[in-house]
Amino acid sequence: MLHPINWSLALPYYAAALAFGYLLGSIPFGLILTRVAGTEDIRAIGSGNIGATNVLRSGHRIAALATLLGDCAKGWAAVLVARALGATDEMLAVVAVAALLGHVFPVWLRFRGGKGVATAGGVLIAVDWRLGLAVIVVWLTVAGISRYSSLGAIVAALFAPAAAWYLLGPGALFAAVCVMSAVLIARHRANIAKLLHKTEFRQSLEQAPDAPAMFDIINTHDRQK
Repeated sequence: MLHPINWSLALPYYAAALAFGYLLGSIPFGLILTRVAGTEDIRAIGSGNIGATNVLRSGHRIAALATLLGDCAKGWAAVLVARALGATDEMLAVVAVAALLGHVFPVWLRFRGGKGVATAGGVLIAVDWRLGLAVIVVWLTVAGISRYSSLGAIVAALFAPAAAWYLLGPGALFAAVCVMSAVLIARHRANIAKLLHKTEFRQSLEQAPDAPAMFDIINTHDRQK
């Protein structure tokens, strides 16, 4: 029999989980790393996005790769640390969603962040590595076949709840995956409109000789603006 939550006792813990996940997710690795590298302000380059692809446009490939890894790692670390501290599934769900929202709406950048795909991937890997791997494979497969990175992200976001239901079953973590998927799809609404009108930028079939393969796969992902 389930016992009702005593919110007078639980609320501070949930608030702490929300704040921890949000603040960790809001770390703008793209902006920090480009400043360390001495490049131009990333927000004044290309799309103005703080993600790894736009960092690559600055000409600093190491900073771009570090940004990709950092954005993924902060989502992974948020869930992993919370779990290590003994968080319940409900609190892990709060941390997971908060980490994604922190990246998408960072308070430090006037709530103008990235689309959240890398951070969401890190979160899913920490929740269940099988879930994270399955979603990433779907993303890369669809992006590689269609040459539309945005389509890959959208399909992966739609696939994630089904995979979570199969691997995790119903519960707080499944609900968190559903919320995250909704956020990712909402962040791609402009891309969806472009795909429907056949005006979305399509990746070149030829990889730039000086670009890593991973970035060639995702090189259109933040061209929303």
